Amino acid sequence: MSFNNFRHRLGAIAASLSGLWRDSRGNVAITFAFASVPIIISVGAAVDYSLANRTKAVLDSDADAAVLSVTNLAAMSLTAKNAQTSAVNFFNAEALSLKRGSVTTVSAKVTDSGNGRTAVVTYTATVPTSLMGIAGINNINIGGSSTAASAVPTYIDFYLLLDNTPSMGVGATPADITTMVNNTPDQCAFACHQLDVAPNDYYGLAKKLGVTTRIDVVRSATQQLMDTAAATQTVSGQFRAAIYTFGATASNAGLTKIQSLTTSLSGAKTAAGNIDLMTVPYQNYASDTDTNFDDVLPDMNAQIATPGDGSTASKPQKILFFVSDGVADAANISCTQPTTAGQDPKTGTNYTRCQEPLTVSSCKTDRGITIAVLYTTYLALPTNSWYMSWIDPFNKGPYGPSPNSQIAKNMESCASPGYYFEVSPTDGISQAMTALFQKVVQAARLTK
Repeated sequence: MSFNNFRHRLGAIAASLSGLWRDSRGNVAITFAFASVPIIISVGAAVDYSLANRTKAVLDSDADAAVLSVTNLAAMSLTAKNAQTSAVNFFNAEALSLKRGSVTTVSAKVTDSGNGRTAVVTYTATVPTSLMGIAGINNINIGGSSTAASAVPTYIDFYLLLDNTPSMGVGATPADITTMVNNTPDQCAFACHQLDVAPNDYYGLAKKLGVTTRIDVVRSATQQLMDTAAATQTVSGQFRAAIYTFGATASNAGLTKIQSLTTSLSGAKTAAGNIDLMTVPYQNYASDTDTNFDDVLPDMNAQIATPGDGSTASKPQKILFFVSDGVADAANISCTQPTTAGQDPKTGTNYTRCQEPLTVSSCKTDRGITIAVLYTTYLALPTNSWYMSWIDPFNKGPYGPSPNSQIAKNMESCASPGYYFEVSPTDGISQAMTALFQKVVQAARLTK
């Protein structure tokens, strides 16, 4: 019997007994006996209701635990249907320890949406009465429900393409640049990793001088990003990472795998420790044509499988992190600003050296891959005559000084809308990579 029905019945009994109480023809003993009945029933009702409320409190707690069991991190890999079954089973298992009463019905509803997962467990139960049986009330019906919600993980594969060509050997800060300029006969700010002996090995010189180069910062930032990803994922295997560079050596330049796609973010962090500046056999090897975006970016695209919606581990979204200073230096047959003629040292083929901003069309995939671009500002090097002749014109005009240079504009156009960052030497590359990562993850959750 429900609480409302009991109240109606108790009221009827009280009304009948009230009439007997007013009838003066009965003796005192009979009157007292009749008068004691509603008192006994009232006391019994209080006791039985108290016991029923205790049972309800226990079952409410069981319902709370049941919904939490299917919205915690470990359970997020369950489908909504399996989570519903799991929630019901969990509730029933907890209810076995019930000391008074029995569950009559229990149901669960689990809903996954773009904003997360919601679980609702609803139950009904009966609790036997004691003293209320005098009034013909043998059971009290109770019921309740509990709701919990949590975010559903979005599965994402991150591919990092890191420019490690000689220009990334520039000093990481203005102080590092000054140190290199002051300690090289040609006032060069680049620590080119040349394999021939000093004085041409500016990379070795930079190490001796304690100079931090931009590639050093990118290496460290990549390792920190793996830590951030590991700390951010809500379920094991939610994020996978792969790391690529432009090649270990200029004589074998091209897309090079540092770490294949893996769920082991700690392993990817370890592999990122191997990122270093591309070596060159000797000064002006192949006219320094070591940065060929037109080859590397399409090759990178070929490494990335078709993206999914991120709803499951088998359907991950695909994100390309591209970190570069944005200036191509390659042997091209067509170039908007050819510099010098040269000859391939391996094939003997004649070519024209091309130094210019990245060609935007080379980084467009139209396959649903999100491209996040971190542009490490190509620094003005007024003491370097080659820079002033060939790089400075598009590093300033026609859009005005950086960050509105042609280089920056092309790098921004390469990025998916909203996923472009520019960092100068006075900015933190690691912080920028982390901010870009968090923006990607947040947007993925909102659009899933």
